[in-house]
Amino acid sequence: MYIAIVILLLVFGVGLLVAEMFLLPGFGIAGIAGFACLVGSVVVAYMKVAPVHPWAGHATLAAALILTALAIYGFFKSRAIEKMSLDTTIDSKVELADPGKKIENLKK
Repeated sequence: MYIAIVILLLVFGVGLLVAEMFLLPGFGIAGIAGFACLVGSVVVAYMKVAPVHPWAGHATLAAALILTALAIYGFFKSRAIEKMSLDTTIDSKVELADPGKKIENLKK
């Protein structure tokens, strides 16, 4: 039962952190909740699962770090950043007026 809680907290924590970093502006509730879920999963693993499986706490800590890094890396490698970012190029030119020219005489 506690293993399922640890896994769910890991998944929700990583998901909330990725959503906070790339989808939601600022550092807000989703980032704090994601960090709390990751810390909660590690705490539950050390306190409830580790007496039965001594390696569970360390494995959960490593999984939290690795999953967060892989989620961020995967998001950067996907094309989602290109769809979210503003990518415009301005290729028009403006001719500056000389002091002796009138604005009406400039080329268009």
